[in-house]
Amino acid sequence: MADTSDIRNGLCITFNGNPHQIIEFLHVKPGKGPAFVRTKLRNLDTGRVIDNTFPSGSKLEIIRIENRNYQFLYEDPSGWHFMNMDDFNQITIPKELINAPQFLKEGMECQVLFHADEDRPLVCELPQKVALEITYTEPGIKGDTATNTLKPATVETGAEIRVPLFIEQGEKVVIDTASGDYKERYKGE
Repeated sequence: MADTSDIRNGLCITFNGNPHQIIEFLHVKPGKGPAFVRTKLRNLDTGRVIDNTFPSGSKLEIIRIENRNYQFLYEDPSGWHFMNMDDFNQITIPKELINAPQFLKEGMECQVLFHADEDRPLVCELPQKVALEITYTEPGIKGDTATNTLKPATVETGAEIRVPLFIEQGEKVVIDTASGDYKERYKGE
């Protein structure tokens, strides 16, 4: 058992009988009254985010988790299929457990968070940034680089994003998977 002094971002706990991950926390010591910890928790089964306040010193049940490398293979009606990079075993993960499924491309490596005691996947996280090719966008106008105006574009996975006017069809761009925003042109490896 742990208490509120052990709270940190990414910690997984059992809360109301369900596995939750702490996204944000803030220790608060008011001038009057006892201290407390204000948190944002993500339910790892449903993906729902809730706010909760723990009184200082509250006991927490920590879940033992493991991070494993998996490679995305394909998607079909039964789910999204991944292969373990160490032992080549395959698993199927439902779409709800993937943090940004619209940017998932065949062959992409992801981190899958596993409940170590139950050996079941909790969350599949894509890399922070991914490079994808623009498959369709309206033609850009030469010299249109001074403004922050954005236009719609479709990437190779079928997701629609907003890109600057100077980006052309066929170019690769870097996308932030957390927000879905365009970051920069892909510079290559």
